[in-house]
Amino acid sequence: MLNSFIVSCLRTELQSPSPIIQGGIHPSTRRLSSLRAHTGIHLRHMEPGIKTQISEFLLLGLSEEPELQPVIFGIFFSMYLITTPMYFFLSNLSFSDICFTSTTVPKMLVNIQTQSEVITYAGCITQMFFYIVFAVLDYFLLTVMAYDRYVAICHPLHYTVIMTPWLCGKLVLVSWIMRVLYSLLHTLLVLRLSCTHVEIPHFFCELNQVVHLACSDTFLNDMVIYFASVLLGGGSLTETIYSYSKIVSSIHAISSAQEKFKAFSTCASHLSVVSLFYCTSIGVYLSASATHSSHSSAAASVMYSVVTLMLNPFIYSLRNKDIT
Repeated sequence: MLNSFIVSCLRTELQSPSPIIQGGIHPSTRRLSSLRAHTGIHLRHMEPGIKTQISEFLLLGLSEEPELQPVIFGIFFSMYLITTPMYFFLSNLSFSDICFTSTTVPKMLVNIQTQSEVITYAGCITQMFFYIVFAVLDYFLLTVMAYDRYVAICHPLHYTVIMTPWLCGKLVLVSWIMRVLYSLLHTLLVLRLSCTHVEIPHFFCELNQVVHLACSDTFLNDMVIYFASVLLGGGSLTETIYSYSKIVSSIHAISSAQEKFKAFSTCASHLSVVSLFYCTSIGVYLSASATHSSHSSAAASVMYSVVTLMLNPFIYSLRNKDIT
């Protein structure tokens, strides 16, 4: 039926009188030539009774006037570019949170339902690799979002110039590359270890727990974990604190109380998530070092690996209108 409709349209345009406009070419002739060029359908192949398979369609767009195409392109391209960078980072943070919990929770639920506590060696290493990737990625994205709020509040007139889609894309790409390499380093160091213990006192394959199962020397692993945590975690925390110190100074310089509240409300959600994420993370490691109970450590890790990520959407939804 579609082929018959196209045939009738083509014959109608060929048989109808065509006024000569714009250099002797009628718009219908242009559409006919474009249809022939893109679909590969010719009239001599479209005889009655012969079926032709349509593989492509033509999107005619909003206007066929050539002089309007640059205008339409400029309008839609500008609309695409002015999308707030914070939403771009939020989408990446949401994706990271989903993957973060998906590396641990589904396996735990399966184990509970099947009454089985078994995880293969390859599955454990894979789970540990992706857990590190998405856990560290959250830290970096929260740091980048802190910088985004710093630019929005301290340099509002230059916000769209500084936080371009190109810069946002590079920041996220660099974060992915660094975190994958970071996780790969820990994974390769774990693979060189030999172990005879098979019981992990946790609900997932956490890096420290797996390293401490080893019977061989773990000094190199411990040093890499320590220095990497100080450099990456400390660096992210320092950058976040610096950004918010500048934000507080800028807000303090505003004379109007209403403007102060409006400026602070734009970063309140992000500050809440950062505080919750860092406080629970630090609390987990402090509790793990203060107590030798593996069950207490596992219960504490639920706070930053599951509960905190569950609260993120609710926190951001409270001030969603103020993010832009």
